[in-house]
Amino acid sequence: MDGSLLMLIYVFVLAMFVGFELITKVPPTLHTPLMSGSNAISGITIVGALISAGLEQFTISTILGLIAVIFATINVVGGYLVTDRMLKMFKKK
Repeated sequence: MDGSLLMLIYVFVLAMFVGFELITKVPPTLHTPLMSGSNAISGITIVGALISAGLEQFTISTILGLIAVIFATINVVGGYLVTDRMLKMFKKK
């Protein structure tokens, strides 16, 4: 196994562990700001997916980039809609 692939797997597993611990330890009142931050990270995903999908050659990375753009866009739009709805719940009438 290549050393760089092993490093990527190590980083992925570590990110999963940190993400799980972060989500389980954050109180429910802080979920909204945390979700807004994760939406910003999904925006970075869209940029990377657009770069991958915008290659001049039609390859498997183009197809995967297109799929990534679609799912990241759904994630960002849905996240902002849910955040907006939750913030409206905290406003005084």
